Amino acid sequence: MSAVIYLDNNATTKIDPNVLEAMLPYLTEYYGNPSSMHSFGGQVGKALKQARGQVAELLGAEESEVIFTSCGTEGNNTAIRAALAAQPDRKHLITTQVEHACVLNLFKQLEKQGYTVTYLSVDRKGQLDLMELEAAMTGNTALVSTMYANNETGTVFPVEQVGLIAKEYGATFHVDAVQVAGKLPLNLKTSSIDLMTISGHKLHAPKGVGALYVKRGFRFRPLLIGGHQERGRRAGTENVAGIIGLGKAAELAQIHLPDVAQEKKLRDRLEKGLLAIPETEINGDRKNRLPNTTNIGFKYIEGEAILFCLNQYGICASSGSACTSGSLEPSHVLRAMGLPYTILHGSIRFSLSRYTTEAEVDRVLEVMPSIVERLRALSPFNNDQAEWLQDREEAVVGKF
Repeated sequence: MSAVIYLDNNATTKIDPNVLEAMLPYLTEYYGNPSSMHSFGGQVGKALKQARGQVAELLGAEESEVIFTSCGTEGNNTAIRAALAAQPDRKHLITTQVEHACVLNLFKQLEKQGYTVTYLSVDRKGQLDLMELEAAMTGNTALVSTMYANNETGTVFPVEQVGLIAKEYGATFHVDAVQVAGKLPLNLKTSSIDLMTISGHKLHAPKGVGALYVKRGFRFRPLLIGGHQERGRRAGTENVAGIIGLGKAAELAQIHLPDVAQEKKLRDRLEKGLLAIPETEINGDRKNRLPNTTNIGFKYIEGEAILFCLNQYGICASSGSACTSGSLEPSHVLRAMGLPYTILHGSIRFSLSRYTTEAEVDRVLEVMPSIVERLRALSPFNNDQAEWLQDREEAVVGKF
């Protein structure tokens, strides 16, 4: 296999070798069921307790506040439904237009079940307007659910301020922190957050494991009903090896938090070089964003074409637009930000990790100018004032 330059870490991350090493014994030697009464299974139960403590330490929470899940999607679904069960008489919900599909699609389903949902807008930087949130709150609001940081642009929301507003109206506050754990310091002991989701494969643990934080005292109703696992809050035999891996990854994330400064340095180096290419711009909040993420729009070309060319050099990144049923649809996140049509389709996300090297960044900067020049020479998009382009922009920009 040829060398890969992997700059798609917001999609998934490489398993840390130390995480894999910690997992392997629980796939081979220590295979007992942690719920068993015998000591062979009991030692596995002790390992799960240790992993719970490691995750709690990363979150700044108590062990009893951590529930292990299968992924971020399960965590988000569980949290949202638990919030509704806690206040069944309230029928108004608030989220944002730029959430992950597992949140947006659930809210759209809840609308069909009789709930009213307010989808908060974002500005050109992808930021929330807290005055819009305040105006949307009512005594009937059961839940406010927002991302901590956006997966496409890296924009970080003012979650503590959002939480304080939610508390004024007695609403539950849920945060999807899948992109934040291991990248920014967390301290839920002093937070306004009631429920928070993380996912292992975003912080160098395996896929198929995550965790849900539930603040002590919250009236939690489980999504999965069955056995007594997770203190009756999430039934089903635990994914032991995955949980052990998540625990180890959480411990390592704490150790490596200072290294995030190096990721930011490399991200800034990459940005500076890419912005030297004519007709490019950064999408998102340049001040309040994840240190590993940049989303850059290259005017007049398609993001998928850029990705295809990068792939030929072994470079992995991701596009803000998706190809659906043969027609290109721009990212709902960038669309909500009101970006011009010529930027919407040509936006690429690069997301770094602690494994990213300066040589890898320099290789991207070496090949990108020629890729962009070649694609622009083939592109019909070369005039912002073209009448047909203005009509197309009015049809897609800002629509949610």
